[in-house]
Amino acid sequence: MPKLEVTAYGALEDAPLYERKDLYCADVTASISTHVDDILRQLGENPTREGLLKTPERVAKAYQFLTHGYHLDPHVILESALFEEDYSEMIVVKDIELYSLCEHHMLPFFGKAHVAYIPKGKIVGLSKIPRVVDVFARRLQVQERLTIQIRDAIEEVLQPEGVAVVVEAQHLCMMMRGAEKQNSWTTTSAMSGQFVHATTRAEFMRLIRPNH
Repeated sequence: MPKLEVTAYGALEDAPLYERKDLYCADVTASISTHVDDILRQLGENPTREGLLKTPERVAKAYQFLTHGYHLDPHVILESALFEEDYSEMIVVKDIELYSLCEHHMLPFFGKAHVAYIPKGKIVGLSKIPRVVDVFARRLQVQERLTIQIRDAIEEVLQPEGVAVVVEAQHLCMMMRGAEKQNSWTTTSAMSGQFVHATTRAEFMRLIRPNH
């Protein structure tokens, strides 16, 4: 599969990818556009009418952006901002906006991720945690796997005393079709290390409660 054009910040040219530019592979754009054109015709639309003339290309670029997480390495992102620090209390980054695509219908699901870890000699730059969330969200996903992937990436690089992740999301595949339930939320969690213990887990859950 051709890769998007990217740039690696703070890494060697042959190192795993870190961060993408908003550029698109011409071959992928052309190929997807052809298929979108055919889909529009199969649905009874006229791709040559004014409003749809550029739709296939727009869709092709949109899907490349919405799935660009396949071309990023969460380990490189975390390793780019690791610091030795004698801090052993819980660090929480909450209310991280999250947008992803359900792999069953390729419809969006969206919500928030809450991430915490207890350091063991190393901390990571705070902005890297939302970036890791985006790496996994910008792929075809199920919420359950997304939650585990975020936890595991942080655990593998930081090797902390524990990691906790909670994801709360609404799924358009359930809101717009199927069950058509408009006000339902799905909550998933993944815990490791100290967060398996009830008291630590309870502290984390208290800290991520809404502020209002």
